[in-house]
Order: sequence, then C-alpha cells, then structure tokens
Amino acid sequence: MNYNIRGENIEVTPALRDYVEKKIGKLDRYFANTQDAGVHVNLKVYNDKSSKVEVTIPMTNLVLRAEERKDDMYAAIDTITDKLERQIRKHKTKVNRKFRTSGSTADLFAPVVEDNQEPVVELEDPEDLEVVRNKRFDLKPMDSEEAILQMNMLGHNFFVYTNAETNATNVVYKRKDGRYGLIEPTF
Repeated sequence: MNYNIRGENIEVTPALRDYVEKKIGKLDRYFANTQDAGVHVNLKVYNDKSSKVEVTIPMTNLVLRAEERKDDMYAAIDTITDKLERQIRKHKTKVNRKFRTSGSTADLFAPVVEDNQEPVVELEDPEDLEVVRNKRFDLKPMDSEEAILQMNMLGHNFFVYTNAETNATNVVYKRKDGRYGLIEPTF
C-alpha cells in the first residue's frame, strides 16, 4: 500500500507514521493487489487539544472512508482501523450474497488504476443500506439563501430545491463546522 499521510497543526513524526502504517496495514489481507493501493490519511489537531483522523482508500468499485475525532490520536487511529475493517467485511458479505455464482470477489477490492476515475460507490461505515422511507414533494424555484432559511425552519440538515436562475435541482446542506454547502449539478 502507498501511504499519503498529512498532518494539520501537527508534525507527522516517524513514530506516528509507523503506527498509522502498521494499523492500516492490517487491512492488506482484504485486498488483491495491495502494492498499488493508495491510502490517504489526514491527521488534524484542534485548539481544544482534540484530534481528528480521516482515512480514504479509493478502490476500483468503491471508496472506503472513515473519520474519527478523539482526544487521543492513537485511539482515533485504532478506531478508524476497526471502522474500515467493518466496512470491508460488510461490503464483502453483501457482494458474496449477491454474486455467489459469479466466482471470486477479490477484484472488487483492486486498487484504482487511473487517478481520474470516479468511484462507483462510497461507503462511510454504513449500518444498513435499506431505504426505510420514501418522500415525494414539489421543488419550488428559489435562491440558495431562501433554501437555507427553509432548511433551518424545518430543522433539517439539507434541503433540495430548484434554482430559480438555472432551473436545475440543487441541494443546500449544513456542514459539521456550522457553515453551509451547496451542491449543483454539472451538465
């Protein structure tokens, strides 16, 4: 596996780098061609002395991603490894159930060949992928500011609407940092 370990507000020491590589390296057994797999690790330390670890492993058919925020950086790395292992096992189980007759699933965990290739599936520690509720509603034309007001009024963390200027479907959402994001389709 090729590791890209980055630190924000922290120097990535050789000991920390070795610990990350050792822990994430335990996932090698799940992948077909691990020497080409890329692992992106982002280590952050905040002013309140808490730390956040984000790990992304782009694969051919999915992107494994997990993040954890704890006071202890090493404990966060341990938790991330457990989360990623659960994601891999859950995905393999579902794939095995779905494709029992089609042979080996080892190529599903093959590394991404091209850097520009878009991931097919992104999993972020899913517990259940079953749709439990279906809603239908008319999209009202409005601008992003009005959509944010509507979202806050409803108490939701996202809001789907039709952009009055472009007539395209957009989504506004509340980010973890309390600010807002906008998702616009490209044509």
